[in-house]
Amino acid sequence: MDGGELPNPDDYSAAATLIPFPRPLPLLRGPIKAGPLDDPSSGPYHLAFKSARAWAAAYRSCRAQITAQCESGARIGCSISASSKCKPPWWRVILGVYSKQDFKEREKCEEIEMEACFAAAKERCGGFAKQKCEPAFRNARIVATGFDSSVVDRKGVSRLISVVCFAEEKSYGIGFWGEFGQKCEVTNIRGGDLLGSNCVDVDEYLGKNLV
Repeated sequence: MDGGELPNPDDYSAAATLIPFPRPLPLLRGPIKAGPLDDPSSGPYHLAFKSARAWAAAYRSCRAQITAQCESGARIGCSISASSKCKPPWWRVILGVYSKQDFKEREKCEEIEMEACFAAAKERCGGFAKQKCEPAFRNARIVATGFDSSVVDRKGVSRLISVVCFAEEKSYGIGFWGEFGQKCEVTNIRGGDLLGSNCVDVDEYLGKNLV
């Protein structure tokens, strides 16, 4: 090297030469083989949540993330709105006539307007997140194995598929689910199938079944 300088060992250390990459996020859904009741045009495999609990956790995460993003935007909008509503009259701005009392009153006004605006926006954000997430998760697939009575409304699922698989059978005993799986080779169900007839929406189902 020029001038007989020795190389700096720090230039070749692991910290200087290796580029770290973030760990890959685990897949929310995995591929499963399609069953005979699935639409053949969709292909031989489908993406499905591994369990009802995984499906529920993903739904809650979806709601939380969209709500947080919505509320973040609402804070900015409410701040601008509060500042606009509480600004001093135009003639004071032109004349530059201000007092400490004016600043205190404006600050108090902005706090009140901000609080009222954000309370209303927060409620709307919750409804917006639900509107965006629920249709997708109602239609999402869940692996049809490993269910138990505490997670799945078996009556609702059995009613859904009985017309196809057990049109002539009138009752469903304890072994119905296993018999159903053997006869129909069902690999997945839809998220909406879990709700049954007693739940209006996904949130109500989660409150009753997956605390």
